[in-house]
This record gives sequence, structure tokens and C-alpha cells, in this order.
Amino acid sequence: MTFADFPFLRYLLFFFGGALLTALIPQVSPSLFLRLLAALWLIYLAHLSWSPTPNTFFSSSLAYLLLIGLGCYVSLLLRQEALAGDIPWEESKGYLAEVQRYDVPKANSSENLLAVVAIQGAQGWQPQKSLVLVYHQLDEALYPGQVIWVPTNPERLAPPSFPNEFNYKRFLAAKGIHFRQFLGKKIVLLPIKQSNDLSFTLEHLRHYFAGVIDQYVLRPESKQIALALLLGQKESLSKEVKQAYSATGTQHILAVSGLHVGIIYSILLLPLTFFKQEGHALRKSYLFLVMGLIWIYALMTGFSPSVVRAVVMFSLVTLGQMRKRKPSIWNILAFSALLLLVLDPDIQTDLGFQLSYLAVAGIVGLQPILLRMWAPSNRVLDYFWQMATVTLAAQLITSPLTLHYFHTFPTYFLVANLLIVPLSYIILCAGVPFLLLAWIPILGSLLGVSVDFLLFIQNEITYTLQELPAALWQGIHLSLAGMFASWGALWIWGNWELGNRKILAQFALALGFLWAISNLWTEVQRPALELYFFTKDEQRILDLKLGQHHLSWNQDFPVAQLSYSILPNRLAGQRNPIPIPLKGMVSGDSIWFPGIKLSFFPAQNRLAWGSLQPKKRIDFSQTEPMEALPTDSIFTAYSGFKVSF
Repeated sequence: MTFADFPFLRYLLFFFGGALLTALIPQVSPSLFLRLLAALWLIYLAHLSWSPTPNTFFSSSLAYLLLIGLGCYVSLLLRQEALAGDIPWEESKGYLAEVQRYDVPKANSSENLLAVVAIQGAQGWQPQKSLVLVYHQLDEALYPGQVIWVPTNPERLAPPSFPNEFNYKRFLAAKGIHFRQFLGKKIVLLPIKQSNDLSFTLEHLRHYFAGVIDQYVLRPESKQIALALLLGQKESLSKEVKQAYSATGTQHILAVSGLHVGIIYSILLLPLTFFKQEGHALRKSYLFLVMGLIWIYALMTGFSPSVVRAVVMFSLVTLGQMRKRKPSIWNILAFSALLLLVLDPDIQTDLGFQLSYLAVAGIVGLQPILLRMWAPSNRVLDYFWQMATVTLAAQLITSPLTLHYFHTFPTYFLVANLLIVPLSYIILCAGVPFLLLAWIPILGSLLGVSVDFLLFIQNEITYTLQELPAALWQGIHLSLAGMFASWGALWIWGNWELGNRKILAQFALALGFLWAISNLWTEVQRPALELYFFTKDEQRILDLKLGQHHLSWNQDFPVAQLSYSILPNRLAGQRNPIPIPLKGMVSGDSIWFPGIKLSFFPAQNRLAWGSLQPKKRIDFSQTEPMEALPTDSIFTAYSGFKVSF
């Protein structure tokens, strides 16, 4: 097969290229591209109508230009709508909002999500639309569909304080949330009839199932995993649970993903094993029911990119079964990605979207190669070998991305997945009937105890593997060039048997050469002395890189906060995540560091380096470079700085 056999893959690439192009022209109006699309479409139709023998190259070029233009238009339109949705809070005296979900308990408050309906401005009520993440301390819980009056205005989410820190603002923005507010008890519940919207119906159903889990699953950690595994509710997962599953490479179990949809889909298809007559009306009706149920499950569990990808793919496979066809998995994969990008072009930056499609691409492209390496005659060995190849294929293709972003690699991922994935299948097989049949007293209790015990076993396996020596490699750096070179190497390996080996070998040499040049250029540009200074709320950290040595001075910066505030920057800059402690000596009104020409003046928030000549200075809080900066020091009140010498 050739690339021409996968039309939707071609459509996806050109549409995706158009969406990327908008980064270069963010100020262009979407209407310009709408007019351009109309003109191209007219030219395309005229060419097909008037030319007796249409030129294939010309018509294909016009079609691909239409796809690029469509990608630009949809992406720019989405950004324009986001800007238009900004609320003029400075003119507001409060707002009306509708509660979107049930409360999520926190340490000293309850979290909820409000959809703004209108704001009260100087000229009266103004209809508005936006989402606000709120925390309240009401005696009674809030329920989806309630309408409330909030007499104060929320705050816009702040960007990260430090470079490479987890961008919580971007994370919430991807969900359409741009504001946050602590309400305390400053809420007025209005006596307005609750909405009967479908999303609230699903929210009520999710809440009912969460109550079932809370009642019958007794172990606290089992309860956390059950909520995440069966309902996609990860808010209650403890830090220890997340770390354990991350260290063993099984964190995908904690989020409802394509794996879970596939398991539920296979469970729902079991009755068809007793009814194999193709084309029968009853069989088609049941397949339609299965499609409807997996879409309801996707809506109920949050509609994450991986779930939508899986549901779209299984729906297309089901439609193919009805028509006695087997569509190409690459076409199905590309079509589902194209659908998601049309609905939300910014989803391309979502890590879950990237990992989901990479994993499936790896399984489809690389697993057959791994299977051909060994064909066990024993059925049990063959089953585990097939499972192992699925895990290996997915890990091979997703590892470059996870190494680039997270700089870690789970050593025992293969063993963990061979044990945990089959167990999660059994848990889902028991969990789905448990949620549906819990209203039957004895049966509900038995199924609840079974799910509780199975989750306990799963957690014990995970914790045991986590405690093994060198369970998680940390501090691994893979540059952007290295990430693409790794994928290029996998593509070469995947095409080695059927492709032109001479060309593939030349391509491999070119990849290795470019990666080496990239690493060499990075080393040449690396300064002999580099310092990072981070300040927030009178808490300070000074990181120094002297050649191959990494030192750090910490003044009151919480150790617990280092992992998500400072550690990402150390790993991104290829510095030691656990540097050598740097001693600071107090002398009068300053703190100086022996052996290094640096002094810090706490009263002035000033870091001085005397006669050293800086080559480059970056203030991470500034979007534009500042002019007329002093050459011998920096003021570090509420910011992060990088200085290279």
C-alpha cells in the first residue's frame, strides 16, 4: 500500500498545516480566509465543470489549498471567539451564574464550576458567557442547574511564576476556564427552577455512580482508583497514588482512555458471539445500541481526547461491520483526529491528544513487526507475547515525547502493564455490572466487595513494583531534535522490510548527523557561568551552573514546591535535579558566596555580580526585553531571572 491509499491521512496533514500556519499570522481576520475559501471553491468548481479533461495536478493542488485555508479559518475563528468572550469585569458589580456540577471536597472548602449567565454593569444586565472555577464554604452543597447570584467579581488566572513550571492557566484554558474565585459564603441561591439540560442529567448519573462506589468500596485507596477508572474522576487521587502509577508506567490506567473504551466495547459486543448472522436487522439494531452506549459513556466520563478518539474509531468500525466492510485503521485514526481538530484546533497542543494518537499509531505500525520476531507455540505464551508487543509498541513511540516533557522513564513498565492491564480488564468486567446492578442489595454488595478486593490487589502490585531498585529513571534529557530523530528512527525501522533500504539508510545517517549538529551547537552556545534566581513571597532560590558543576542556595523556599516549580527548569536546562548545596555567608547588609563573585542584598532584593560581564539576561516575567538595565546587578522582587556570563 502507498500513501495514496490513506486519503484522510493526507487531508489531516494539510488541515493541520493550515492550523499551524495561523501562529505566523495571529492578527489576520478569519473573514479574509472565508473569502479566500469561497474564491478557491469557485475556481475548483469552474475547473471541474468547464475543462473536458480536468488537470489532476491542478485540481489536487486546489483541493489541498482548500484544506489549508479551512485549517487557518477554523483556528483563527476559535481565537477570535475566545477574545470576544472576555468579560469586562471592571464594569461589573456581580454576576448571575448556573452551577455546572456537584461539589468536590477540598481541605478547607468545596470546589465547583459556574457558568456565567449575565453580569450587572453600570447600564444594567449584560448577557455574558464564561466559566469560573470557584471555592465556597457554604453549609449546604451546590447542585448542578442551581442559579446563584455572586456579588463580587472573579480574578483572571495567573500565568506560571517560574519558567518551565506546570502551566495551570493553560491547563484550565483548554477546558474553557479562564477565571477563578474564592467565595466563602458570599453566594445567594435564587429560587429558579433547575435546568433539565442533558449535561446535567449525565452529571446526576455520574454523581449517583460515585455514591455507589462510596457506599460499597470500603478501602480509601480502592475508592480513589474506582472513581478514576470507572468514572474518570481523578480529583480525589492522592499524590502517593499518582506517583506510584507514574513510576511503574501504568498512569494511563488512572484516566478513562481508549483502553477503557475498548474494554467496555468488547464487553458490550459479547452477546454478538451467539448471534453471528451478518446483515440481520436485530444485529444492526444491537450495534446501534452499542454505539449509543459508548458515546453516553464518553460524555459521562468527561469527553477527553483519548476517549473521543476511541469512541469515533469504534463507531466507524461498527458502521463498517454493518456494511460488511473493514476500513483502514489509518483512515479511521486520521478521520477521528481531523474531526477533533475541526471542532477545536487548539487540541493539537493537548498532551493527552498527542499521546493517545501516538500510542495507537505505534500499536498499528510497530506491533506487527514485533509479532513477527517470535511466534510462541504455547497459547498462554502467545497471549502474553501479544500483550507485551502492544505495550512495547506504545512505549517505543510515546517515550520520545514523555522524555522530552517529563525527563523520566519507568524501568518496569513492561512487567507492570502485563500484570495491571489484564487486572484492569477484570475490574472493568466486574465494575460495569457493579454500577448498573448495585441497587440489588445482595448482588450489589458482592460486586462491590469484589471490585474493592481487585483494586486492592492492583494497588499492592503497583506499590511493590515501585519499591524495586531503580524503578524510575529521572533526569533524562531529550531535546526537540532528539525527539524527532527518535521518531525518524522508528519510521525507518517500520519501513525497512518493504522500503528502499539504500534511501532509508541515507535518511538514518542524515538524522544522526542533524541530531549531532544540534547537540554540538547547544554545547558551543552554553556559557561557562550561568545563574538562575527565583523569588516569590520572600522565598528565594539561586541556581548556579559552573561548567559541569551545579550548585544551589535555598532561602526559605518550600522543599515540597521544588518538584513542580524549580525542578522542571533544572531538567529543561540540563542541570542536576539535586545540585550541590551552596553556602551563603552573612556580612553586614548582604549575603556573599565564597569563591563566587556574587552578593545578595535582601533589603533591596538585589543580586550583584560586580565586575563580571553578563552576555545575556532574561527576566521571565517580561514579555518584551527591558532597556537600560544595570550591568552589575538585577532586582529580584517578584520574578525569575537568568543571567549568562
